Amino acid sequence: MTTDGGSPLGFETLAIHAGQPPDRSTGAVVTPIYQTSTYSQSSVGETLGYEYSRSGNPTRTALEVCLAALEGATYGRAFSSGLAAEDAILRLLKPGDHVLIGNDVYGGTYRLLSQVHARAGVHFTTVALENPSEVMAAWQPSTRMVWVETPSNPLLRIVDIATLAELTHSHHAQLVVDNTFATPYLQRPLSLGADIVVHSTTKYLGGHSDVVGGFVATSDGEVAERIAFLQNAVGAVPGPFDCFLVLRGVKTLAVRMDRHCHNAARVAEALSDNPAVDRVFYPGLPGHGGHETARSQMRGFGGMVAFTVSGGETHALAVAKSTAIFTLAESLGAVESLIEHPRRMTHASLADSALAVDPALLRLSVGLEDVDDLVADLETALHVRTTDAG
Repeated sequence: MTTDGGSPLGFETLAIHAGQPPDRSTGAVVTPIYQTSTYSQSSVGETLGYEYSRSGNPTRTALEVCLAALEGATYGRAFSSGLAAEDAILRLLKPGDHVLIGNDVYGGTYRLLSQVHARAGVHFTTVALENPSEVMAAWQPSTRMVWVETPSNPLLRIVDIATLAELTHSHHAQLVVDNTFATPYLQRPLSLGADIVVHSTTKYLGGHSDVVGGFVATSDGEVAERIAFLQNAVGAVPGPFDCFLVLRGVKTLAVRMDRHCHNAARVAEALSDNPAVDRVFYPGLPGHGGHETARSQMRGFGGMVAFTVSGGETHALAVAKSTAIFTLAESLGAVESLIEHPRRMTHASLADSALAVDPALLRLSVGLEDVDDLVADLETALHVRTTDAG
């Protein structure tokens, strides 16, 4: 769907109102769930804008307009999952094309490239995208796309989007930014030079662990036209109730992200002082290698924290199963706090690759609970590690 791409309204106002006027027929202030598969036509080809819900649905339109406005994009398309959105972007490539991706990347993205698109003739190289010299060393004549997560998953690495965009464009390639961890509230990649932004709306945008979805935003008309075609032709679209749930979540995104950032900072500081922890990964810590870059391109440092436990995998697994408030589960970005072991869970697809995650690493999605309770929960679990697993 198309938006103005540059509304003067504030983020919080757009989150509540963009694409969501009161319903014309009833005055309802909440966008209705248009639970329909097809639409009446007054004559052949004469519609009110919709003909079949794979091609378009009013609830989905509201979501697409809203999220595009939040990203400062002209166009936006919603998908049934974050990986479905990623798949649509990768289908912009043709056999023989080459992609550069980060060497700290979500396991599902790596699996999609290595086991699906690589078999269709797309080549890729993993590289430290935060290092421009390494990017240039890995560049090939066939490189057509650079795919970056910032902050990355799971090590929270930070990439200077503006610098990477300039480098990418100088070689006539496109820059894709996965903005799931940051959200458009904390970071707007298109304003920094990115060509395409992708989200798993399952995470912070939905925010309540009750929906799965994805989104693609761009201001490039040709890209948008192709993504729209793929959305309809492949059919990986979200249902109207899914769109309704993401719209509901987005309304409180700003206030939730402020609390996520506050709680994560406290948790990261507490972990940094814990003798059972070897290393903490959080861009809000001054010692983090990407701290200054994050501070320059983000409104806040996010709600994700990762850390390695002294004693290796056995001790990490003991901590993961010992928390009472942090739930041991995959996913992230919701109101409740989650803990997971990337090596065996979200990044298991990397286990046999050069990108295998440190088995001592745990990843936290810091939620909205009382932060003192969260810190105490982790400290108790880390103590259990030293007494029961040591």
